Amino acid sequence: MADNVASLFRGTAAHSPSMAALARESDGVGPIDFCIPCNPYFPTPGMFDELAGRLREIITYYPSSADTITAELCALLQLPPSCVAMGNGSTELITWIDHLLVRESLAIPVPTFGRWTDQPMETGKRVDMFPLMESNGFALDPAQYIEFIRARGTRVAVICNPNNPDGGFLTRRALVNFMDQLQDLDLIVIDESFLEFADAESDPSVVEEAVLRPNVIVLRSLGKNFGLHGIRFGYLVANPALAGKVRSMLPKWNLNSFAETVVFMLKEHGQEYMESLHMVRRDRLDMARQLSALPGLTVYPSQGNFLFVRLPVGAEGTVVRDRLLSEHRILVRECGNKIGSSSRFLRLVVRPETDVRRLVSGMEQVLYGSRRGAAVPELGTGTSYSSGTAAVDRLISETNGVGMPLAAQAAAMPSLPPAQTWPGPAPAQAPTGMPGLAPAPAAAMMPPQQQPAARMPAPAPQQPMPAVAQMPGVAQMQPAAQMQPAAQMMPQAPQMSPVAQMAQMAQMAQTAQAQAQAQRQQAPIPAVAQAPSPAAQAQARSMQPPPQPPAMPAMSPAPAAGLGQTGMPGLRNRGLTAAQVRGRTEPEPAPAPQPTGWPAAGAMYNQVG
Repeated sequence: MADNVASLFRGTAAHSPSMAALARESDGVGPIDFCIPCNPYFPTPGMFDELAGRLREIITYYPSSADTITAELCALLQLPPSCVAMGNGSTELITWIDHLLVRESLAIPVPTFGRWTDQPMETGKRVDMFPLMESNGFALDPAQYIEFIRARGTRVAVICNPNNPDGGFLTRRALVNFMDQLQDLDLIVIDESFLEFADAESDPSVVEEAVLRPNVIVLRSLGKNFGLHGIRFGYLVANPALAGKVRSMLPKWNLNSFAETVVFMLKEHGQEYMESLHMVRRDRLDMARQLSALPGLTVYPSQGNFLFVRLPVGAEGTVVRDRLLSEHRILVRECGNKIGSSSRFLRLVVRPETDVRRLVSGMEQVLYGSRRGAAVPELGTGTSYSSGTAAVDRLISETNGVGMPLAAQAAAMPSLPPAQTWPGPAPAQAPTGMPGLAPAPAAAMMPPQQQPAARMPAPAPQQPMPAVAQMPGVAQMQPAAQMQPAAQMMPQAPQMSPVAQMAQMAQMAQTAQAQAQAQRQQAPIPAVAQAPSPAAQAQARSMQPPPQPPAMPAMSPAPAAGLGQTGMPGLRNRGLTAAQVRGRTEPEPAPAPQPTGWPAAGAMYNQVG
């Protein structure tokens, strides 16, 4: 099978090859089926034995008419036969609904069952697809859906409840309100093919509403509920006029002998059927917990007998599907061909615990396995989605999660001249030979909005100016200055800081002393009148700098916490961080030494008892 897996999927018009085709490629034994959503607990082994014992009779003779089989089913369901039409599978009924009752347009949330999008398009109808957003867990908002239908002018509306493939569910009250607000439409279809597996409400079906309303059809499946897809039987419920219109177009013997046999067996096995539904609901919770423990795998809440899961970033659904089948003999449904989905998503049918353990083990080996052959790359390799993704994923990746394209966001940020980056360590001595600090430009320490429009060069001093650290009183001033906000430490032109004022005063004193000494040297005879007064000498001595200590290595101010090389928060080398590109808002975490490197996901099931 390993050599023919890809060709099997390419050679079928359906989303997956049939179990018969897979069995032929593997010596008559098919894989574990997590693809076709049917009940694994029904029929019971005793029922299969009964069917096997009657096989010759079943396949030899014609079945009864569809009316006879429908009457027996209605007796079990306590529905009037005039309101029911049975078909050779629900897809046959969808086909007739499209041909008979859809005139120009049909609205449907996507992703969903493919026949609701494909069938109307095949007959030239306009299909208005309402996207279910991944950011909202693929949940359907009926109010927004109604607004969409009104804006598009759609004449037929469809809701699958629960929805396939995500298992989304609407309460009975929400559906009744939906029907009330769209009474003027040509038709409303509520597809309840998987409703038997739901446990959110004790009585969620709207079949009673369909019988009373002029424009509502409820579609239901028997093959999925009874675990007998091969028999192909389902039914719809509507008011007598709608149901009779569909029923009149169906062939007299559109139901086969297997369908008749099973329908007449059901009244003797009602208890076993109810127990099978209970076990599927139990297994759904357990399966969701086990899958949620796989790092990076997202499991969405479901009311169907399947789970919709998103693979970790970097995993390609078709690769995972093919390797699970060829290496572990497990068949899964990859959803890349579903409108509104992508190949990052799988639909996994609920199965017994022993099969789920095999599925989880196979996915662990395929996704994480020996790293060289793993479908999920190592953390930190810069991988992105390797296939088409849901619309919300593309939106987040392109807009940084804030609704603004990355290119526009980067362009909107103020750029900094190269000279405004934080200065590095200065040499031990200034160019003038004086030790001290290398002064940082004032603009480099100022926020972008406070920077001057043009940087004016500072006037060069006439004589070497002593370093700031060597001026009297600077050592006592530093602790107080460090405690002040950066904006208060910044020199504001044209005012001068105390340090600069002291330096200027010292320079003026030195200049005055030099001029006085030059005058004394030029005079041939010193005169007492030319000598400075004792008060002036004392003032000059007090303003002279003390003896200079040994030179110390130069230092540059350290950037404030949280600033990058440009001094602006959130930027590194004038680019966006990896976390920002992925739409994260918290700081970038350090890579943890984990075997797989992916965080756990799907915690919504952790507290389910």
